[in-house]
Formats: sequence, C-alpha cells, structure tokens
Amino acid sequence: MLLFLLLTVIVTGHSQRFPGKQDGDSCVCKISSSIWEFPAVQFEKVTKQVQTCEVNLIEFQKKIKNKNDELPKMDASIKNIVKRLKPFEYLNTNGLYNALHLQQLDQELEEIHRTTREIHQKNPSKETQNLLNELLKAKKEIQNMYKDSLFNLETMKKRLRELNNRAQSCKTIPEDFRSACFQRIMTNISSPVVTKLNSQYSTYISGAWGRDAKLNSKERYWEHCLVSGNKHGNTIRMYNSHQDLMSNKNYKDEYIASSYTNANAVQGSGTILYDNTVFYQCYGTAEICSFNITTQATKRMKLSGADIGNKFPFCYYSCRDWTDIDLEAGQDAVWVIYATEENHGNIVVSRLDPVELNITHTWKTNLFKRSVSSTFMVCGVLYATRFVSTYQEEVFYAFDTTTGQEINTLSLPFEKVAAGIANLNYNPVDRRLYLYNDGYLLAYNTFF
Repeated sequence: MLLFLLLTVIVTGHSQRFPGKQDGDSCVCKISSSIWEFPAVQFEKVTKQVQTCEVNLIEFQKKIKNKNDELPKMDASIKNIVKRLKPFEYLNTNGLYNALHLQQLDQELEEIHRTTREIHQKNPSKETQNLLNELLKAKKEIQNMYKDSLFNLETMKKRLRELNNRAQSCKTIPEDFRSACFQRIMTNISSPVVTKLNSQYSTYISGAWGRDAKLNSKERYWEHCLVSGNKHGNTIRMYNSHQDLMSNKNYKDEYIASSYTNANAVQGSGTILYDNTVFYQCYGTAEICSFNITTQATKRMKLSGADIGNKFPFCYYSCRDWTDIDLEAGQDAVWVIYATEENHGNIVVSRLDPVELNITHTWKTNLFKRSVSSTFMVCGVLYATRFVSTYQEEVFYAFDTTTGQEINTLSLPFEKVAAGIANLNYNPVDRRLYLYNDGYLLAYNTFF
C-alpha cells in the first residue's frame, strides 16, 4: 500500500497527507482515488512529440549522411577548379592575362585595317581615308593599354565592331544595287493580299514560301514545308504560275535530298529560292547548301562562327526552334542572318555570292537574335519584327548595311492569322513580303 501510494504521488507530481486511525493492529485511512487518475491526454501529446522528434532525427541523420557522401565530391570539384584556374592566376598576377585580350583586339584591328587599306587602294575616297585615320588612332590606344594595363574591353570591342561595319560598307557593291534602292527605309506594309493554307497539311506549321527572287527570272512560285518534327525537309514544291499556286494544281515536287536525314537535307525554315536555286541550312551543320533545280547539283559552304542547335533561335514571345540561320534574297545576292557567340548572340549579317558561294561582306549588329521573332532584308537593309498579338506583328528595328546605321524607332505593324512566324522574306521582283505563318501562306505589298 505504501509503495503504491508512493508511486501514485510520483506519477501525479503532487505530495499529500492522509490522516489515519488505529484499528486493532492496523492503520486505517481514507484516500481519494481521484489523485490516481492517469493523465491520458498529456501522455498522448508527449507520445506524439516523441514520435515527431524521432522522425526528424532520422531525417537529420539521413541529411548528415548525404552531406558526408557529397563532401568528397565537392572537395574534388573544388580542387579541380583551383587546378584549372592556376594558370590564369599566374597570367593575371604577371600582367599577361590582359595582354591576351589586347592581343585578340590587336589582331582584329589589323584585319579591319588590312581590309580598309585594300578598299582604299582600289577605290580611294574621303570615307575610306577617314576610316584609316580612325583605325590608326585605335591602334595607338591599344598600344597605350599595353603600357598602362587599364582598359575597357567591351567599349573597345564595340568600337571595333562599328569600324568593321564601316569598312564592310566601303567594299565594292554594284551601283545598280544602290540606285534601285534610293529610298532606304520602308514606310508601310499592306494588309495581306494573299491568304491560303499550305497545299500539303495544316499540321506542317514550319516552312517557307515565295517567288523566285532573281530579277528578270521566270515567274515561278515555291513552297517548302518542314515535315519531320518541324525541323527537316527534303522536297520543294514548284508552281509555274500564281494561279496554279492558289488552286494547288500543276505543281512538281523537286527532291533536294533523298531523305530527311541525308547530309544534304534541309534543316530549319530559313529557305529561299534565287535563280532556280534553293539556298538553305544543311542538315545538322553550320553550313549553307545550294541546290540547283536544273542541274540537281548541291554545293556546300561553311558559315564560320555561326551558332546552331537552337542556341540563338528567333525567340520573341515564344521560341521558334530551328531558326538558327535565316537566308534572304537580294537583287544580286543572297543574305545570311545568324548569331555568333563572339558577337554575344547578337545578329550578324553576311552577303553571299550566289554563284561562287562565298561570303563577300559581314556586318555585326547590336540586336540580340533571341529578342526578335523574324527578320528580312530589303535593299541591303535588315528589318526585325516582334510579336504584338496573335493577329499582329510589328517591324521595330532596321540596320542599313550601306551606312552602318541602326534604327530602333520603327513601328510598322502588319496583320497575320496565327501567332507563330516560321519564315518572312522579301522579294525584289514584285516587292512583296512572303510570310509562312503556322501553316498559312500570306503575302503583303510594301511601300517606301
């Protein structure tokens, strides 16, 4: 009894006295049983806390174990990074790391100077002489940077880009090219004058279409749909008249390659037809292919520095995959629009000789390629568009290769029937814009 009473007092946490009476050889006392009630509610709370604590402890132990497993890996990674940075630390502390950057700038400057000097010797002008003088000043500035070890790399790169663009604009371009484009900048775009679904399947949302862009060429319309994951194609559909195009009759499918995965197959929607020759990005490479429909011959040319694999696609509002290289037709040339890592993903414009298949001029812009939805060329002027709404697009930017001038204040809206733009190209023959718009074919008149 005393032992039980002691236990009860310990459990309840209370100390109480109970008077008793002697009854013979026994001690009799009255005890209230309420003090022995077991605290079930409190016990349940404590039990839950113990269980929660146990779960948390197990989780904590797991985290500690995982961290212990990861620490050797992290330590190895840090040692690897430190080892790789060691040579650069040496170059930096000895003042040689800056010299490497300056050496690259110096080489680029020498290349621009050589090009300008050749241009000036062939066709001396006030512009080329002024450019040579500025190049000499830039060379002296780089020499001073070697001495002072103080320079702004980005500022100098921007200046060299501008000098390079001026040098490219001074190169010989046929006079008929300039004279035919007296008014340099477009002023208006009409409502669609042609609106139809492509002749194959509405699910082919990526491709290109238009008219042969060579001046005085035979009237031929073409349509090219990317049919393998909206990425590849190997045929181009040809029409001999506008009437045949609109009625989907009397066409002929020309096979550019034997299959979608052939090395000469088409990749991306940047296709153009110039002088009965298809110009496009070759399958899986940073190369330009030309396929002559008459001779069935294919030529290839590497586009140095061009980034592919969706690194810099047209990406305003929503990314349009496989738009790494965009080809556009001019009056006497084909234009190539792409982006390079060296130019920080900004658009680069190159003029391509369609016969020799070689680059004759290259300009670098300040326009980030992923910030636009499409581009096209008119009279040597690059135009860029951006998404406004599902049914409206806007030309907002222009870069004139003749003057090197960038215009960021344009606002030329035009209508469309769907959100996505796969290809937009200008034709100098009829002065129309041709748009491949999520499977629809649209054409517009342009005004200058």
